[in-house]
Amino acid sequence: MFSQKANSIFQKVIDLYHVANTVDQPFENVYDRNAHTIEHLLYRKCWIDTVQWHYEDIIRDPNIDPVAALTLKRQIDASNQDRTDMVEYIDSYFLEQYGDVEVKKNATINTESPAWAVDRLSILALKIYHMNEEASREDASTEHIAACQKKLDILLEQRIDLSTALDQLLADIANGSKYMKVYKQMKMYNDDELNPVLRARK
Repeated sequence: MFSQKANSIFQKVIDLYHVANTVDQPFENVYDRNAHTIEHLLYRKCWIDTVQWHYEDIIRDPNIDPVAALTLKRQIDASNQDRTDMVEYIDSYFLEQYGDVEVKKNATINTESPAWAVDRLSILALKIYHMNEEASREDASTEHIAACQKKLDILLEQRIDLSTALDQLLADIANGSKYMKVYKQMKMYNDDELNPVLRARK
């Protein structure tokens, strides 16, 4: 199943990141970029999400230096752009994968594309990893551990549900009962022509 492959890759990425556990560590994709595989895309996607997760932790430090915070905000913006770019790359993979499928006359469209479900699955893997850390903390109170374990159980159930839904969506696309229609991102705040503040500085 596709979701099993994705979840396995996401776990691999998250575990590897936490060996050094720093946002400044170099990135190296273990899957060959030239092979144009979904594994390469999934690995890159989750790495972006993992680094951004920790950016978001750092910027919430109430004592952060304002200059450092501004620099980090720019990094978060760039990471968000990378994240949405990767979603488009993954959807492009699926569009090519199922390009020859004969769509049934009564086929319906889904509320989100497969890649946006992949995006949610990647973020969910990070939530599970860090909630498990909290539920396993030796310095935490029994109340904290119990509360986090309860949340962890819900997150694990959510991953099962989301994985099942994603696999079903891909199966429906493969047999023609669902069809993909992807809308490219139309973000305005990064565009020199569409953001009035950036346009005024030109």
